[in-house]
Amino acid sequence: MKRLKLFLPLLVFAVLALFLMRGLELDPKAMPSALLDKPWPAFSLPTLDNGATITQEQLKGQKALVNVWATWCVTCRVEHPYLMQLAQQGIVLYGVNYKDKYDDAQRWLQEKGNPYRFTIIDADGRLGIDLGVFGAPETYFIDAQGIIRYKHVGDLNQRVWDDKLKAVWDSL
Repeated sequence: MKRLKLFLPLLVFAVLALFLMRGLELDPKAMPSALLDKPWPAFSLPTLDNGATITQEQLKGQKALVNVWATWCVTCRVEHPYLMQLAQQGIVLYGVNYKDKYDDAQRWLQEKGNPYRFTIIDADGRLGIDLGVFGAPETYFIDAQGIIRYKHVGDLNQRVWDDKLKAVWDSL
């Protein structure tokens, strides 16, 4: 029994080492979403464009990217020109303005251009909570039925699009 107690710290170390080695294999940027392959969450919110109230039904009909953004988000500033390029290429983009000030968001789109078909105002962040938003920017790929097929955390840029996201988009 005394010999077994001597090996107990070694056994604990071995178990911890196995867990740590497993952690090294995981992608630290991967943020799985519980909503993958599920419908876009129900909502009824105004748009930044004209204040009209819309629901998740307006996201149906064609595949699209839904981009969560805010004027206070530094990375969103870097991402915005690439979103403009995607929109010019005919990719359907919807925006979710996340926990932002209405006037700031309006000014942003007037000054930098508006790549979105419409932008949902999520002032209190409830839609973001339903989506499991970690922070802006995040982009969701939805199919024509409004089903979430992919979630990308971080900015969209040419490298990320070419290396990873274009294949996802083409498969929708």
